[in-house]
Amino acid sequence: MTTLDLTGLTTAPAQVWGGVRLVPLLRDEPIPGLRLRAECYGDGPAVVAVDPRTTYLSYIPHGFVATLTGDSAPTAAYGTTLARPGDRTGAPARVPVHVHRRMARRTAPDRLRFLPLHLAVEGYLALHFGGPEVVWEEWSQRAVRHGLSPREEQAYAGAEVRDLADALRLFEIHPRQCGVVVHVADALAAAFVVPHPDDYRALHPTLLQDMYGELIHHYATLGAPVPEFRSRLGGDHVRTLADLRAAAWRQRVEWAGFHGTTMAAGLLGTAYSVHRVHRLGHFTLSRFLPAFRPGLENHIGELITDRRGRTAYLKTFRLSEAQVRRGHLLSRLAEHDWHLPTTAAALGVTEAALGLRLDGAGFGALLREDVLARYRAAARREG
Repeated sequence: MTTLDLTGLTTAPAQVWGGVRLVPLLRDEPIPGLRLRAECYGDGPAVVAVDPRTTYLSYIPHGFVATLTGDSAPTAAYGTTLARPGDRTGAPARVPVHVHRRMARRTAPDRLRFLPLHLAVEGYLALHFGGPEVVWEEWSQRAVRHGLSPREEQAYAGAEVRDLADALRLFEIHPRQCGVVVHVADALAAAFVVPHPDDYRALHPTLLQDMYGELIHHYATLGAPVPEFRSRLGGDHVRTLADLRAAAWRQRVEWAGFHGTTMAAGLLGTAYSVHRVHRLGHFTLSRFLPAFRPGLENHIGELITDRRGRTAYLKTFRLSEAQVRRGHLLSRLAEHDWHLPTTAAALGVTEAALGLRLDGAGFGALLREDVLARYRAAARREG
């Protein structure tokens, strides 16, 4: 288990539009040797061949391409072109790709194509996907033969999250900005980090094509506008320009601490299990899963780190409480070899209550019908 390391990134003052609060992330120096660009795949469904016997169906509006560069090699962000104002003939064409081989695939010795957030969601969907590892009598033949297949989760495109499109269109992009933390109704919705400011400028609009969970969509739809946190630098202690400069510096330090230790505590203050997906030079592409703590913030995501462990790329997805419960139940079952009585004792509930929890979480088909009927009858007697 490890925590996320955002060393080298500092926060700028947040910007608010309606229920959306965007916190810019700035780098003093870009991460050398890696650049990111986007490829657009259109609006149709895409099929990913995970392995010879498994396919993955999803709506994938875009992918990211990570490219190795020399530490000082001049490079241009994807989508830039030399043209006169108003001349759109040089605009990059859309790439109509609909069939992919694997979530992350090397397309050249120095280039890796991967599908943003789908790596993270694939890791969540694959959580104990094979089902019971020990064939206890409570599990159905379907559970033994097919595990959790098929398994599905719902998500919303960023364009469906109220106020997000306007916020991204209107807010200022800082010269050194390499990322952003998105809050919706002051709930942390997502974090996005890239290695270079030019990459962020090119990829800023892709936040509308990313996936956001049911909880965030719900908050955006029903939440009220959030207040702005304004700085007040006046007072008796500010008498000179140097005093004003010092007060502004103190305010920036306080903002950074507030956003890091308070607003983003649920993301940065927890441990994750990290699984390496691919290596590209001295960079490593990984995905991570939380400990699935019910009642608390839980995020999944993916990241690229360099040999020093610095985060060059990060993208996160906040799970809903129902998704957390499903992950929690599967993890606890796996810890106890899928033995229901032992797992129930560890959770401090009866075996019947655990069985009904599994049914409520959408895993009822894994249990034999007669066993589930017995659990329901026991619950009625106890109630």
